[in-house]
Amino acid sequence: MRNQNKVLSMIGLATRAGKTKSGEFSTEKSVKTGRAFLVVIAGDASDNTKKKFRDMCTFYKVPIYCYSDKNDLGKAMGKEFRASLAVEDENFAKAILKEIESGSFR
Repeated sequence: MRNQNKVLSMIGLATRAGKTKSGEFSTEKSVKTGRAFLVVIAGDASDNTKKKFRDMCTFYKVPIYCYSDKNDLGKAMGKEFRASLAVEDENFAKAILKEIESGSFR
């Protein structure tokens, strides 16, 4: 559980630094313009949303993870529910990826 909190707090830090985009439209734009280094989709997002971003991220070669839920992602970003977000800073993305991959969940 501690690991999950660390990932969410890093997402919060990246957000406060202005290095994330959230919501379907902004996340998609971030990926398509080549600004996204990592995409995080809420585990409870719809199957359509997951498929759409999985296909898009595969095409644009952006790492993507299903993680946590809409409520926690939104809370971490200081917003309402968030089903998707893009991290637009390479260092934040690497740090978040490292934490996600070191955990035993996906």
